[in-house]
Amino acid sequence: MGNLTPASIISLPWRIVPLTDTHCKELCTWHYPAPYELYNWPSWDTMQKEQSEFADLLIRAEQYRGIVDDEGTLTGFAQFFPIVGVTRLGLGLRPDLCGKGSGLGTQFVQLLIQEAQRRAPKQEIDLEVLVWNERAIQTYQRAGFTLTDTYDKWTPTGVSAFHCMVYRSENRAYS
Repeated sequence: MGNLTPASIISLPWRIVPLTDTHCKELCTWHYPAPYELYNWPSWDTMQKEQSEFADLLIRAEQYRGIVDDEGTLTGFAQFFPIVGVTRLGLGLRPDLCGKGSGLGTQFVQLLIQEAQRRAPKQEIDLEVLVWNERAIQTYQRAGFTLTDTYDKWTPTGVSAFHCMVYRSENRAYS
């Protein structure tokens, strides 16, 4: 697997930082428009009661990071989920930054690839995406991911079909 070097990605004015309680509360207020609303998090109170995902302090510290701009404003989040030999990416870009056609999503994903490589340089990087989410699939392909498998998986709205995509540096689209 090839590595991204700092010069090989477009430099964003973003930094990867520990995900704070303030960030978590903000993530729970983000609302994606249909058909992407299933990516909305439950309320922060609900997440804390259930100790789910980033509300669990251990999971948050080990797996979750915030992405902030040069003014410290939260622009996205990432989960670096460890599986034997693999880092699975989970990610979200602030709703008002999605779907603009500016290539921002691809740059965001490339930043996360770089961080995943820094954290576990010898591990494969993959992610899961709903099969109907063509916008995300195209973004991931431009960032260097290739579709490797399709399977059904439980979601809060029932069973849905997902693609598994694996990062391959030689598949990156250079623009």
